[in-house]
Amino acid sequence: MHKIKHCLLVALFTMLGSNLVKAQIGEPRNIFSVGGNLGININSATFTPTIKQGTLIGPNLGLSARYITEKYFAMICGAQIELNFAQRGWKEAFEEGDMSSYSRTMNYVEIPFLAHLAFGKEDKGMQFFIHLGPQFAFLISDKEKFSKDFEPQHQVTEQYGKKFDNKFDYGITGGLGVELKTKKAGNFLIEGRYYFGLADFYNNSKKDYFDRSAHSIISVKLSYLIDIIK
Repeated sequence: MHKIKHCLLVALFTMLGSNLVKAQIGEPRNIFSVGGNLGININSATFTPTIKQGTLIGPNLGLSARYITEKYFAMICGAQIELNFAQRGWKEAFEEGDMSSYSRTMNYVEIPFLAHLAFGKEDKGMQFFIHLGPQFAFLISDKEKFSKDFEPQHQVTEQYGKKFDNKFDYGITGGLGVELKTKKAGNFLIEGRYYFGLADFYNNSKKDYFDRSAHSIISVKLSYLIDIIK
């Protein structure tokens, strides 16, 4: 636990540009990598009152940059930042045989700030890694999709046609993954990630209908990184 806490602190100092990174206890590293990522979001939204939902899948893609600062015993420590386009939202579930359908897609620009903790081969071979950190996003567009003969079947109908009150979103994200490191062809990563939204996209004061309206997302991502400084 002490090792993990130490590496998390080092990664956070790196993201903030702190000079405290220079006072490391482990073996120093200076590896800067850039690349891209591509994946899917398996989306839902947490509502209070509850809305029954199915699965809404959307794209998640963007740019990645990573900086490795040190190796502390067997743990490789660093930080990663991304700039992504992410499609979120929800799809409502109806009774079997009901031909009605409704979905709401929400397009965001998102920026995760991640501590990167890895174990395994440094130069060539496999690494297992953990990502954890805050994520911020801004809503750029949204779209409602109704079936042709849509008729509301749920007790909760306030969401239909309702504009979003809050375009800024934030929460906590974390993931586990595997990285294949090569000397000449770059680094290939596959990761599963979960995002827990802390912000509500509808207002939640006593006079508002929803007490809770936040994103809950499972992502699967493929990334490719090239070492620029090593």
